[in-house]
Amino acid sequence: QVQLVESGGGLVQSGESLRLSCAAAGFTLDNYAIGWFRQAPGKEPEAVSCIDIGDRTASVAAFVKGRLTSSRNANNTATLQMNSLKPEDTAVYHCSAGGACSGSELIEGRFQGQGTQVTVSS
Repeated sequence: QVQLVESGGGLVQSGESLRLSCAAAGFTLDNYAIGWFRQAPGKEPEAVSCIDIGDRTASVAAFVKGRLTSSRNANNTATLQMNSLKPEDTAVYHCSAGGACSGSELIEGRFQGQGTQVTVSS
């Protein structure tokens, strides 16, 4: 079964860190670009980061630069490390796999996970 599964979300206080994981099953993640995006209630989805095929590190959106990093791992997973979290980072975070990146945004998406909730209290 082809799927992406995110994990690692939770409730944290402002300034704390979280590490999200994205695990692929049924396909090889190294053959795809990996994107992370988030969606807060009542808001449009926004791209957070993208790792292109063949790359190990990501392009990160300007609004999270310096606080979030993303990488692909050798065990068919990807990681989104989030530091110095702020209440405005509260959202459901999704990973997705597809054809290529355009900056921090995944294009030609093929697979998407259900998401993991991140809540940051002030």
